[in-house]
Amino acid sequence: MTNAIRILGLDPGLRRTGWGVVAITGARLSHVAHGVIAPDDTLPLAHRLLALFEGVTAIIETHAPHEAAVEETFMNTNPSSTLKLGHARAAVMIPPARAGLVVAEYAAKVVKKAVVGTGGADKSQVAFMIARLLPTAGSPTADAADALAVAIAHAHARTARRRLDSAA
Repeated sequence: MTNAIRILGLDPGLRRTGWGVVAITGARLSHVAHGVIAPDDTLPLAHRLLALFEGVTAIIETHAPHEAAVEETFMNTNPSSTLKLGHARAAVMIPPARAGLVVAEYAAKVVKKAVVGTGGADKSQVAFMIARLLPTAGSPTADAADALAVAIAHAHARTARRRLDSAA
C-alpha cells in the first residue's frame, strides 16, 4: 500500500486494552491488524500498567502507525475505577507520543456515531459494523472491535479536516 496512512486505535482498559490498526489510502479503508493486551490480574497496578505500556510499544514497533487515536474516559460511578482507567489511558497514550505520533482523543459517542451512525449504539452494533467495514478483520473481540472503531473514527475525522482545509 503506497501512500497509505496507518492509524492505531486504542480502547484502554486495565484488564483488557483493545488495539487495532487500519490503513487509509485515499477514501479506501483496510484492516491491518488487531488484538487485545491483557495484563495478569494478579500483578500489582504498576506492573499491569507497565504491561500495557510495553504492549503498545511493541505494536508500534511492529506495525509502524503514522497516527494514533484513543477513546476518552467515561465517568464511572465508582471514582476508584475511573482513576484506574485514567492510569490505563496514560500508559497506552505515552508510547505513541514517545514515538512522535499525533495522538487524538475521541468520546465514545463520537466513535459510535462514526461507525454505526448513532452515538447510542451498543457494543454488538459496533462489532457488527466493524465486521462489515473491515471484512478481513474477521470477528474481533469487543475490545479489539472498539479499538478498530476508534481508528475508523480518526480516519473519518482526518478526512473531514482535509476537506475543510482544501475548501478554505
